[in-house]
Amino acid sequence: MAVPALGTAPVLSTPDTHIFEDPTPAVDTSNLPRLSDEQLAITYEIERTVSEIRQGQWRRIALQFPDQMLVDAPRVYEALSRGLKNQRRAKNRTTRSSEKENGKAGVEELGKKMEDVSVEQEEDPEEKLFILADTSYGACCIDEVAAEHVDADVVVHYGRSCLSPCSRLPVIYVFTARPLDLDSAISAFKQTYPDKGQKVILVADIPYSHHVLPLHDRLREEGYTDIYATDVIHNPSSPLPNRTIPPEIIGSQDSLHAYQLFQISSPPTSLLLTLSSRVAAIHIYPTDAPSTTTLLASTAQTLRRRYALLTSLSTVPVFGILINTLSVKNYLTILSHVKSLISSAGKKSYTFVVGKVNAAKVANFSEIGGWVVIGCWESSLMESKDFWRPIITPFELELALMGDAERVWTGEWDGNFQAILEKPRGSTEPGVYHEKAPDGADQVLGTGDYDSEEESAPPEFDLRTGRYVSHSRPMRSLAPPRDANVQQEGGGLTVPTSTALTTRAKGEIAQIGGVVSPGAEFLRSKRTWQGLGSDFNAPTENDENVGANGNGYAARMEEGRSGIARGYVVGGDTTKH
Repeated sequence: MAVPALGTAPVLSTPDTHIFEDPTPAVDTSNLPRLSDEQLAITYEIERTVSEIRQGQWRRIALQFPDQMLVDAPRVYEALSRGLKNQRRAKNRTTRSSEKENGKAGVEELGKKMEDVSVEQEEDPEEKLFILADTSYGACCIDEVAAEHVDADVVVHYGRSCLSPCSRLPVIYVFTARPLDLDSAISAFKQTYPDKGQKVILVADIPYSHHVLPLHDRLREEGYTDIYATDVIHNPSSPLPNRTIPPEIIGSQDSLHAYQLFQISSPPTSLLLTLSSRVAAIHIYPTDAPSTTTLLASTAQTLRRRYALLTSLSTVPVFGILINTLSVKNYLTILSHVKSLISSAGKKSYTFVVGKVNAAKVANFSEIGGWVVIGCWESSLMESKDFWRPIITPFELELALMGDAERVWTGEWDGNFQAILEKPRGSTEPGVYHEKAPDGADQVLGTGDYDSEEESAPPEFDLRTGRYVSHSRPMRSLAPPRDANVQQEGGGLTVPTSTALTTRAKGEIAQIGGVVSPGAEFLRSKRTWQGLGSDFNAPTENDENVGANGNGYAARMEEGRSGIARGYVVGGDTTKH
């Protein structure tokens, strides 16, 4: 049965019976096995982490755990604390031994040296560890915001990661290696690829990446001659995101089409969409249970759904830009790029920072016709039927803003906005240029005659309904005519500098500072609630609440609630609640 589309924004109020309940789904950790001390040290790489912290001479260390690993966070904290303490003691003993071997002076001089060493040891501050129990955005990204709250010098990130480059803090990645039944994996590989000369690339999800090389060696012994074992690199822009590629493919990405991909553990959907147009086929070996079969990944339906979403936004007049990261490198650059793309199309954009994105947050802004999310290459893909308006990526936005004659859907998909920044940007629409308005908002002014430009513009239709859309480019079609400007003595033109809503006749659009504001127009004409005090009727001449100057209006004062939370009364009613 087809799911009907939402006609109105979902109800955002919370029922009284659930008002104190946390809507965030809880992570079930009851079935997770408790690791022994030895397994804990191996899984969380305690020794390597301690060594890198000491080498970097970092004093304030933030430990970032995903939700499912928080159960081990206290034990990891204690293990790292012991390791760092032992390292400091070992260094002190080495220093004392060196002083004894090199010092051939008398007892008094040797004693003085030991006192100096003791003073240096006391001045060496102890490392402080902090557990980041909740992330500001996705768990795959480095939470630099939370780390800076504790003034951390470095972040230790546990679990799988998108490996997106950070902008400020150094990072120690601990992938928390997970076990894999190699015999079952080899059996599944042999069943999937009976031809031992087949070109296959071995890839594993981050926690299983250490099994790729042993699997490669075992398959070589089985007689496979053309398989390539990938290694983890920090480069989401690679033809295989964050993985090395065969030497013969360097400089010729099309050569990847000759290879098939053997993926250990289910990858994120964004990775599947990215690789679907780059390799011949993708076979996934599941790791939730030992198996001798693989799953053939199919992304055709997902790609069709994404294409339908972006084409549905081609006539949207107002876009919202969702900031879903504050730590990925160049996120401000792609923000400027996206705003420029929307402005060049004659549309309006508003920028939002809402933390973790959910349907209730974005549904508060009914004037937004579509959303563009700026995040890491994994978290930019948001697929959920709960969202009232579609959410697309910067890559999809470029396609959505193309004309119907220019848009060509090849099946290619890319969630990494860094790759978009590296591509040359196409020319803007002829006859239109962008100019900064005095208040900093983007304003589009036609170079030719205003009326003739509008009359010659081709009609636009909603591809879903086939209906004519007359207001898809509000920042171009409703630009102020030239006679609305004020002539200066020097011959220049200026626009009104007022920041208040201008008085306008019926049928005109609201403006702020002389610039068209679709948000202000939506507030005036369509929003049923416009803030505190907006639900009072306009005062009459005989109303005693009218202010002294005749312009103000205040509600009658009423006695509010009083008492403590468990027994308060309302107004004159003595009934306790």
